[in-house]
Amino acid sequence: VGEALTLLQTVDREALHKMKEKSAIIWPMVQEIHATLRAGNKVFLCGCGATGRLSLVLETLYRQNFHAHQNVVSFMAGGDFALIKSVESFEDKVEYGERQLLELGFGINDLLISPTEGGETPFVIGATNLAAKMSTRKPFFLYCNPDEQLMSIERSRCVLDNPQINKVNLAVGPMAISGSTRMQASTVLMLAIGMGLLHDHKDQKSFEIFYQDFLHRLTMTDYEVMKGLTTLEAKLYQEKRFLNYVADPHLAISILTDTTERSPTFSLRAFENRLDAGAVHHSLSYLFIPDAEDAGQAWSELLWRQPRVLEWSELNGRIGREKVYGFDISQKGLDNRSHHVPTVNFEVLYEKGKIQFICQKEKVEFNWGQDQLFNHLMVKMILNAHSTLIMGLLDRYKGNVMTWVRSSNNKLIDRSARYVLHLLKENGKTVSYEDVIEKIFEESENLQENDPIVLKVLKRFGV
Repeated sequence: VGEALTLLQTVDREALHKMKEKSAIIWPMVQEIHATLRAGNKVFLCGCGATGRLSLVLETLYRQNFHAHQNVVSFMAGGDFALIKSVESFEDKVEYGERQLLELGFGINDLLISPTEGGETPFVIGATNLAAKMSTRKPFFLYCNPDEQLMSIERSRCVLDNPQINKVNLAVGPMAISGSTRMQASTVLMLAIGMGLLHDHKDQKSFEIFYQDFLHRLTMTDYEVMKGLTTLEAKLYQEKRFLNYVADPHLAISILTDTTERSPTFSLRAFENRLDAGAVHHSLSYLFIPDAEDAGQAWSELLWRQPRVLEWSELNGRIGREKVYGFDISQKGLDNRSHHVPTVNFEVLYEKGKIQFICQKEKVEFNWGQDQLFNHLMVKMILNAHSTLIMGLLDRYKGNVMTWVRSSNNKLIDRSARYVLHLLKENGKTVSYEDVIEKIFEESENLQENDPIVLKVLKRFGV
């Protein structure tokens, strides 16, 4: 387990090493963020899935650092509900990105920062194109694929060719698990934006010195120290136990991000919602803020603001405020979950820069200081490696292929098809892309939340 954690860390270190040469293309964005905020205007952050969550994390950190300021606004496809569970079809609609941006009050002197792992997400592209037309400040479009790979996709090519949009290519190579962009891609995107949002730099030289030192420090903690906790958590799941991550509000949003992203990546059951009808299927892990008395208080402590929800009439309350509070992450929710299933607490403590992970007799302590961007990036990377390895111990991927990925949008349907084609080729079979897509749609009609679409389609082809 220790060796596997070290192997996953090697990929993180390679990505961070490649980021050393990206400072020159990050600096103009840092300057524009500073200029926007100094002028009293707003910086908007927009993303989908993992990039939506990192956008919400960055706004939360800004609010922690600058309590009185309301001039950083983050949003993701589906609103804050999607922090827990993705909203079907939202990511694939250009007009939804435009609509959410407008409803949040984006103005002619505001700045939009648009992180997208692959550079092809319709929702983010819709918001970016609209911002380019509306604002005197050119939006920044960040992505982690080579330009030549995106030029064959019309909507991406339109962004890359648009002189009214600033492009920031942060391609750092393949992910540790193929296609798992919650790992290295979202790490470097969060790092780049956070450099401007959460740190002040008097000039490019001082930025360069700070940036290179920051990158170096991110590589200095060995993930191997987590091996006891990783082994323990996997063992608890194998024993049919459930985990409650009980976190300090200063770190809770990054803990929540890792636990919720396990669901689509490995076809695990999402956080249970107390308002859902029918039998309750509990997620393997959940996040709680123990000092919060009810869901409303807990969500405010999580985000350091009230949730931003979509109460659109056509959605019939499916992702509105009441439904968000159905994810009860308060002490009351913790007590209720512990009453219904056998649970073990995984505590995440924070005090003056000291972070502790504690589960049963296993304990790990980190002393990184009080830079919250640094702390959250480290927690993110370590928990990404920790949870990915747990899923490996539970046979939720093969080699570095996400055989249990959930095909919940067009991007993930395509990704699932490519995984199937790759594994068929390994088994000496040749099948057309179209045939695989057809089988994916057929299998999806009766697919349960905990079913592996890739493995089911492979079985249809005799593998």
